[in-house]
Amino acid sequence: MPTLLNSPSLMTKRALTFGLAVLGTSVFWALNLPLPFLFGPMSACLIAALAHAPMEGFGQVSVAARTILGVAVGASITPDLFVQLPKMASSILLVPFFILLIAMVGVPFFRKVWGFDPKTAFYAAMPGGLQDMIIFGTEAGANPRTLSLIHGTRVLIIVTLAPVFLTVFYDADLTNPIGQPARDLPIHELALMLVAAVIGWKGGERIGLFGASILGPMILTAALSLGDFIHTRPPREAILAAQFFIGCAIGVKFVGVTWTELRRVVAAGFTYVIVLAVLAAVFTALVTTLGLGHPVEAFLAFAPGGQAEMTVLAIVSGADLGFVITHHLTRIVLVIIGAPIAANLILKGTQNRD
Repeated sequence: MPTLLNSPSLMTKRALTFGLAVLGTSVFWALNLPLPFLFGPMSACLIAALAHAPMEGFGQVSVAARTILGVAVGASITPDLFVQLPKMASSILLVPFFILLIAMVGVPFFRKVWGFDPKTAFYAAMPGGLQDMIIFGTEAGANPRTLSLIHGTRVLIIVTLAPVFLTVFYDADLTNPIGQPARDLPIHELALMLVAAVIGWKGGERIGLFGASILGPMILTAALSLGDFIHTRPPREAILAAQFFIGCAIGVKFVGVTWTELRRVVAAGFTYVIVLAVLAAVFTALVTTLGLGHPVEAFLAFAPGGQAEMTVLAIVSGADLGFVITHHLTRIVLVIIGAPIAANLILKGTQNRD
């Protein structure tokens, strides 16, 4: 028994994580707090992680949950979206300037204010996918633990602050129906969505597609939607399950964090997110002032959170999923393609000055 308590098994850790997540969901539900299936598990797991509880994420189950959101996005890609693309083009053209401004602010912020080394500062500042930035940064010689905490904090705080911005500044209502119950959907469409989720995910991984768990299912489901085979997004139960496991994953990322890391790395990430939120608000104002998009869609499109988390918020706020995801995909593709090139140029310039 002492051995079990001192070194709990993987199953025990996951059982504890699941129990805490269910408890958090129940508390949020009972208190009628917003997004109980997302914020309940996230809050409970975060608190437990900071208390050094022996928790563990759900591995491939959590990844599978993200495929649900990929299917939801794909189902929103209809012929009408392509009609709107020319109008979106103007706001999409602002994305490269958004990324450039983030780099100009973020890299000096982490270098000068928090004392990060050049490589870690660069990849910490880049608003790409969490896993992609950690992988690229590690290969370049950056500190992977620091990058993991910085980007984990970015996602956590953006997911927490975004609903506040949406409700307080943009009068958004986060009670939009997220989907019909499974019993009300045609069985053949449910089957097609399941096939698209699995084949898109695993097929995407096989060909090396970045963000395969979301983009693979999205691409296949979009083809089915454009082909008039699918006419609705995944059932309510599936989207709630996706929120649950995403909330757990965000909280569990902070397992093992030390006081030193909290004081320096997490504090740096928290402060940086405030800067990012302000920049997102500025670009939201620009987009809306120019008549290129509605405030809620514009804010979600430029809020530098993860694809999965922003998809959830777009669904519950009733935002145009196509508009939001098109901008996020543009940002992530540009960062993934451009980050290694830009990093080499910046780091060479830094070395020359030294």
